[in-house]
Amino acid sequence: MRLAVYPGSFDPITNGHIDVLERSSKLFDRIIIAVVHNLTKKAMFSLDERVEMIRQSVAHIPNVEIDCFSGLLAHYLAEKKACAIIRGLRTVTDFEYEMHMAMINRELIPEIDTIFITSDKNYIFISSSAVKEAAMVGGKVEQMVPPIVYQALKDKYLSTRS
Repeated sequence: MRLAVYPGSFDPITNGHIDVLERSSKLFDRIIIAVVHNLTKKAMFSLDERVEMIRQSVAHIPNVEIDCFSGLLAHYLAEKKACAIIRGLRTVTDFEYEMHMAMINRELIPEIDTIFITSDKNYIFISSSAVKEAAMVGGKVEQMVPPIVYQALKDKYLSTRS
């Protein structure tokens, strides 16, 4: 069974992430969306909120499951017996960063490959941080995120403006 892991903070998950998942789900028997619990980063949404938004957003992809982890990705991949890491690429800057991470992971876990999925042209400009920044100032982000995420962003920002 070919198992891949798609790691990230997904704070929040975007339509770009969903596109990468839909396309990579055809390449693997199973994909685990591994939500990183990073103690050094302040997330907008709690781990539970992110997992629930992801769960609802990917319900239409049958071979995808969601898990959380903290610590070294290499340890998590070994524990799950994964054969690949999935990473989405939007820009040259993404490529430089992701290539560096792929080389580090290759040193740590040489038996696991990193698979790069380039963004669809419709999603190349979307990032979680850009979505949060736009939503914070009332920008229209409903076309950039799944409906559950859009509602969560509205709720979060409406409650902080009141």
